[in-house]
Amino acid sequence: MSSYPPPPELIEGNVAWIFGDDFDIDLVVGVSNIKSYDPDHLRSVCMSAYDPGFADRVRPGDIIVGGRNFGYGHPHYPPMVALRNAGISAIVAESFSPGFWRGETFNGMPLITIPGVSSAVSVDQPIVLDWRAATLRTSAGEELVGTPPNPRTIQIIEAGGSYQLLLAEHSPARQGQP
Repeated sequence: MSSYPPPPELIEGNVAWIFGDDFDIDLVVGVSNIKSYDPDHLRSVCMSAYDPGFADRVRPGDIIVGGRNFGYGHPHYPPMVALRNAGISAIVAESFSPGFWRGETFNGMPLITIPGVSSAVSVDQPIVLDWRAATLRTSAGEELVGTPPNPRTIQIIEAGGSYQLLLAEHSPARQGQP
């Protein structure tokens, strides 16, 4: 269950990293760390195989960009704990592995599908992402438009995850009970 705050309407930051097609999300922390749930440890190993300074470079509002089938494999939770604790606010990809999309959307992470995104941006490029409209504006003035999340997915992300949404929807106060 997620304990991360919901994202702002507009996510403003930089492209922190661009992954190719069929990226296995477990590689963010390495298979040897896949059973760790210690957020400090996971942040310390986040992307160390790709960029040892990644966790120190990322700022809140930064995004990850992926190619097709981003997050394939077994969708374990620790890699996303590492990315969130480093400051990653959303992932924009050409497409997502269904298991990864389901798991992380229900943890409240905006996962936005925008065709052509991986070849249209570069690492460290400033962006503005309107995650509800699935629109990404680059510092070069280019606007990329993808598939907006459906209304229920928006509710889940706005609540900070499905657990928080279900608690709110089924709380005694909402049900008219004392």
